[in-house]
Amino acid sequence: MFFNRFLSQTLLCSSSTNTRLFPDYSPKKPTIRDLEFVHQITSIIKLRRSEPLPRILKPYESKFQSNHLIWVLMKIKNDYGLVLDFFEWACLHRDPTLEVRSIVVQIAVASKDLKMARWLILDFWRKPNLDVSLSFTHFVERLVYTYKVWGSDPHVFDVFFQVLVEVEMLDEAMKFFGKILNYGVVISVDSWNLYLSRLPNNLHGLWKAMKVYTEIPQVGVCWNTTSYNILIHLFCQLGKIKDAHLLLLQMELRGCIPDVVSYSTIINGYCHIQELQKVLRLIREMQIKQLNPNPCTYNSIIHLLCKMGKVVEAEKILREMINEGIYPDFVVFSTLIDGLCKRGNLSAAYMLFHEMQRWRIMPDLLTYTSLICGFCQIGNMIEADKVFHEMCGRGLEPDEVTCTALIDGYCKVGKMKDAFLLHNQMVQVGLVPNVVTYTALADGLCKSGELDTANELLHEMCGKGLQLNIITYNAMVNGLCKAGNIVEAAKLMEDMEVVGLNPDTFTYTTLMDAYCKVGDMSKAQELLQRMLDRGLQPTIVTFNVLMNGFCMSGMLEESETLLKWMLDKGITPNAITYNSLMKQYCIRNNTCATSAVYKGMCAQGVLPDSNTYNILIKGHSKARNMKEAWFLHKEMVGKGFSLTPSSYNAMIKGYLKRKKFLEASELFDEMRRQGLTVDKDIYDLFLDIKL
Repeated sequence: MFFNRFLSQTLLCSSSTNTRLFPDYSPKKPTIRDLEFVHQITSIIKLRRSEPLPRILKPYESKFQSNHLIWVLMKIKNDYGLVLDFFEWACLHRDPTLEVRSIVVQIAVASKDLKMARWLILDFWRKPNLDVSLSFTHFVERLVYTYKVWGSDPHVFDVFFQVLVEVEMLDEAMKFFGKILNYGVVISVDSWNLYLSRLPNNLHGLWKAMKVYTEIPQVGVCWNTTSYNILIHLFCQLGKIKDAHLLLLQMELRGCIPDVVSYSTIINGYCHIQELQKVLRLIREMQIKQLNPNPCTYNSIIHLLCKMGKVVEAEKILREMINEGIYPDFVVFSTLIDGLCKRGNLSAAYMLFHEMQRWRIMPDLLTYTSLICGFCQIGNMIEADKVFHEMCGRGLEPDEVTCTALIDGYCKVGKMKDAFLLHNQMVQVGLVPNVVTYTALADGLCKSGELDTANELLHEMCGKGLQLNIITYNAMVNGLCKAGNIVEAAKLMEDMEVVGLNPDTFTYTTLMDAYCKVGDMSKAQELLQRMLDRGLQPTIVTFNVLMNGFCMSGMLEESETLLKWMLDKGITPNAITYNSLMKQYCIRNNTCATSAVYKGMCAQGVLPDSNTYNILIKGHSKARNMKEAWFLHKEMVGKGFSLTPSSYNAMIKGYLKRKKFLEASELFDEMRRQGLTVDKDIYDLFLDIKL
């Protein structure tokens, strides 16, 4: 192995007697005539005042040779400014030899002008039609040959190594290192860090990095925090977060203190795989070590929290970030706005959008698209249009994603004319509608009952070479079911399988819901069995569809069996599941069974929703259990829920039947204050009472 070979050579260099000495510099000897010529030029350029060299050296141009350049440089090497001026003049007449270039590089490094040395080396590698292998060998030889007399500053080898790395000559850089090790010179840790940072982000690059990491310290290189950070970043880029974390622990054991970049890189890695607990543990470690998170740390955590739906916590992190004096950047704001929009909290997203602009951070297309998608999801097309026009007014051109989001929003609220108008505008400006665009349009047409038009649209889509996907088929199945055409919907599901698309849980649930609504529970149960046989996991929506179907068909025994089966399988029902069952027991005036279902719901830790309370209140009111109805009413108001008009009417009737006129009157007045409709017979009864 190459590493092992040059490392064994280095071990031999541990004693000064075995270290190869740099060669003595012995250029070609000048003749007497050459000496006289060089003396004339040297005298002229040393005595010059402000006169440019091209003017005073004009008489000597025709006789000037490369060797003359070297001999003159030997005379003026202690005057760095004059060396550069003379070298520049010489380059105007002939391309400098590698020996001359190496000499000037050595002088530049000795004069601490590393920038010029780097440029001189880099300029050489930019030459066209260069034989890299041969040129590399010659350049290294000249650099070693000129070292002893012209500079003797080992930084020259660092500069040369770094340039090789910068021009992607990584193999040559390693060969160069092997060469100068023979002279007892070790490349600095900064140069090795540059080398590590330029390795490719793949397994081969990681293998090379780990070889350097384990073997280079044997020649006297001590890794620093930057070195470890580069390796940690490489591990994280390849998804090897645990290895990166292990490296963090190793660097501490080896006396190298991790900094905020070390922690932020690993935190970002854990955020990508949604390991929130490990992220929190690392943040606590940072706090103990008094390392303040940087914008990258905060952004990673905010992005993770938004991805996990913890948007409130993400916004708290933003406020903490601002309180710490760290100004959020565009990425932080956009990430949080997108998270708020996806959770449906558009008011908070809009406030953050305006705050972003107050910080003079201008939103881009992605930020605007997030807001547009959010408003479209909740059906607020007025605000979605407003944001869209504001975006266009600022010179931002919408792309396919933005337009498709808006088209989907129009389709969801039944504005098919606006949806197709935007579709046509997309095409006119050169934007190509994709499968998502056509699926949104097809779904909208299906929901509007325009199934034939939807079918034509899908044929047009296929004609453009776009493949129908599972979402497109599901939209058609859903549309057919809503139109009451279950036979065609079932046939379409079979067609999906013919073209190689397997129906998913949504497909089966949609068709089950259609069968349940027409009371065909045997077909619905058959579909559930097919789902399970294919290894598809029913969602809570699937079970709620079946529960509602059993209840609507009066099959309460089957409903109870389904609920028990769910609990036995560890599937937690939600409020909707229990509400369907309680509603049917209330209709049958079976308050004991209703209460039993409610107690079972609470025992499972399922919180009642507004519908739960309204169902229970109507059931107890109908059975004249007004104390229970009153208690439930008080509890639901305390939780921010409201009685529906039918629940108010039921409670008022219950109080009237119990001759509780004062309580009934208070509810009657409360109902009227809220502008809710009172049943006519109750209204007439109260008029009679007041008269």
